[in-house]
Amino acid sequence: MNSTNPKNSATDEPVHLGLIIGSNREGRFGPVIADWLLSRIRERDDIEADVVDTADVRLPTALSYSPSAEVTAELAKIGPTLAGADAFVVLTPEYNHSFPAPLKNLIDWHYTEWRAKPVAFVSYGGLSGGLRAVEHLRQVFAELHAVTVRDTVSFHNAGAHFDDEGRHRDPAAPDAAAKGMLDQLVWWGRTLREAKAVRPYAG
Repeated sequence: MNSTNPKNSATDEPVHLGLIIGSNREGRFGPVIADWLLSRIRERDDIEADVVDTADVRLPTALSYSPSAEVTAELAKIGPTLAGADAFVVLTPEYNHSFPAPLKNLIDWHYTEWRAKPVAFVSYGGLSGGLRAVEHLRQVFAELHAVTVRDTVSFHNAGAHFDDEGRHRDPAAPDAAAKGMLDQLVWWGRTLREAKAVRPYAG
């Protein structure tokens, strides 16, 4: 009798990742870092990524339990990507010791899409590297029943570390940090996906 366990398709299926670009500010640096991260993700066969860019999102800041047809249409564009994700990476700068308002607005317009899913963070900023924004986001996602992974990737004085082609000038350290973060995210993404298939989350 062959004791080798066949591969579990649910286990081996890539983690479907939603990469959220959190700033829509003119002249933002986020797309440079997003492209850098996506290039690392493409080197892996255990992650498939879709991008949700707050610059492309047109949601009002006034939340409504009876949204207009325009808002409903906008939610229909974003919602399936968020709902279909097994995990998220939130890419955020730090504005005034916290994260951008468009990112909070995107988060607040959704609820079940975040539940029982892991969230990782990539941040950038000045001396703090955006880490204060990340600490605030951890509290927000805890309220939404999401699980935040421990390791982050942060870029201190980010603009000085990338050349005009968007390449990091000294890639070894951020590449290692990204690998550790993504490894944790894949573990959590697969584990929670499998758990919810057996027992739906009812928190």
